[in-house]
Amino acid sequence: MMPSLPTSRRRLSRREALRAGLVAATPLVLPSRVFGDQDGPGSNERVHIGVIGVGIRGRSLIADMPGDGYVTTLCDCYMPRVERVQKARPESRYAAYVDYRRMIDQTKLDAVIITTPDHHHIQAAMLACQAGLDVYCEKPLSLTIAEGRRLVEAVRHHGRVLQVGSQQRSMEMDRFACKFVREGGIGKVSKVEVKNWPGPLRYKRLPNEPIPRGMHWDLFCGPRPLRPYNWRLWQKDERHWQGVRWRGWDMWRDYSGHLTTNHGAHAIDMVQWALGKDGTGPVEVEALTDGYEGESRACPVAMKYADGTELYVTHPKGFYAGGYFHGEGGDMKISRNGFATFPPNLVTDRPDPSAAAIWEGKGIVARPHLRNWLDCIKTRGEPNAPVEVGHRSITICHLAGIAREVPRKLRWDPMAETFPDDKEASALVDRPRRRGWELPELT
Repeated sequence: MMPSLPTSRRRLSRREALRAGLVAATPLVLPSRVFGDQDGPGSNERVHIGVIGVGIRGRSLIADMPGDGYVTTLCDCYMPRVERVQKARPESRYAAYVDYRRMIDQTKLDAVIITTPDHHHIQAAMLACQAGLDVYCEKPLSLTIAEGRRLVEAVRHHGRVLQVGSQQRSMEMDRFACKFVREGGIGKVSKVEVKNWPGPLRYKRLPNEPIPRGMHWDLFCGPRPLRPYNWRLWQKDERHWQGVRWRGWDMWRDYSGHLTTNHGAHAIDMVQWALGKDGTGPVEVEALTDGYEGESRACPVAMKYADGTELYVTHPKGFYAGGYFHGEGGDMKISRNGFATFPPNLVTDRPDPSAAAIWEGKGIVARPHLRNWLDCIKTRGEPNAPVEVGHRSITICHLAGIAREVPRKLRWDPMAETFPDDKEASALVDRPRRRGWELPELT
């Protein structure tokens, strides 16, 4: 059992760590820099970073890293992924770990990037905050509403900078569009529509398979139940799945909210921002089951804010990472790195098209969002996508998932973050954690 780490950082020798089997059996080259003061690096210093999770997204962020972000340490429960990065960048001489709890405790860092499956986000981020590190955590920020609130409290308690990987908060086109709606550009908004993304599958018994070389399956399962290994429970980028229904960890409720929280996190984030609701959320949520004959995990959902604005997770096609806003004076469609108004002449001072060009390129370019994070680490300012914002946005996605499990109209208190007088729904605000993976207390 691995207890929560204390505030003071324990230092184990390399020999002790190897004997315990906690560090990958590859040559380790630990960063030579000693910690700076608690306020973070100076404006001209490099920020020494550990990356937790080096699958597709982790490798993308390493490639997008601005020059003053110095990745020194890699961690993944599947060592071939670490080896892949080491082979591609032999000059970097990364330290290598399989367990982020040991990496955070033993390595001299300023910050971490967390691109693990969703069920590890909060644990890794809270331990990093406890160790005095700043954090870039990919969305979806949390697996449950309650653990997300715990992270918000930890970030505030330890005075850390946490940027959520909701990079549209740094995109000029989205910043402009959300501000336009928020400041009354289309008049009072009555309704918003976003795409109806499906939720996850519940675990079904799958055939036991041999654990691959280099896979630390117990670490992958982490706080969730220890299931027998099957490649469908985790693989996303190591093989192709033409014609295969189950596509990896984000399909399963144990590890993710699937597309409801994955793509939905971006869409709802734009809704929250454009409506000026970053500090709150809906007060009603209901799965629209009447006449619906599909899978319950894809049932449309309707919500309502206290001011009467309605949010519909119903659109059959929708808009990637955005939504359709209906206002008294016109409509606006917000998508990733772009927008449109109806009628078109509602906006007369559009941002220069060059503002969108910096986000174009192979994959999802996150360099400007990382740039904002690094700058805030040095200035101790608030990043574009701070922890409260990320928590509030993903909470709404979680509400959609809960409404599908408890198919009746639910009242939600966004300040207390509870379902008043509904024990069944309230039981889904959090989930039990496997012994040895308890979240750290604030000390």
